[in-house]
Amino acid sequence: QVQLVESGGGSVQAGGSLRLSCTTSGITPRYLVAWFRQAPGKEREGVAAIDSYRDTVYDDSVKGRFTISQDNDKRTLYLQMNDLRAEDTAMYYCASGLSPPWSTAWTDFRKYPYWGQGTQVTVSS
Repeated sequence: QVQLVESGGGSVQAGGSLRLSCTTSGITPRYLVAWFRQAPGKEREGVAAIDSYRDTVYDDSVKGRFTISQDNDKRTLYLQMNDLRAEDTAMYYCASGLSPPWSTAWTDFRKYPYWGQGTQVTVSS
């Protein structure tokens, strides 16, 4: 049984930092694991992803500010978020289940069958 559980969200001032965690179980090692976010009234969007080789990819809006990583056993996924902005406010989700090759498909939330329940990030300016 696949499970993903996010934690670490909260409220911060603009310029601050947060680290999100996603504890996973039952994930096939070759699957891509990703962070998505969804703001009210907007479509869910891909933030960052990491593959089984630990290669990473980021949305342009977070490059240089966010870092995706995993524990050595690949059971915990992290998203270190620095220099947070008001526009980063959203519910953040971890997702998995996308098989390679994934190329640009990683940003399509409809291709991921497994999702966590989400953790809220609120950035005040």
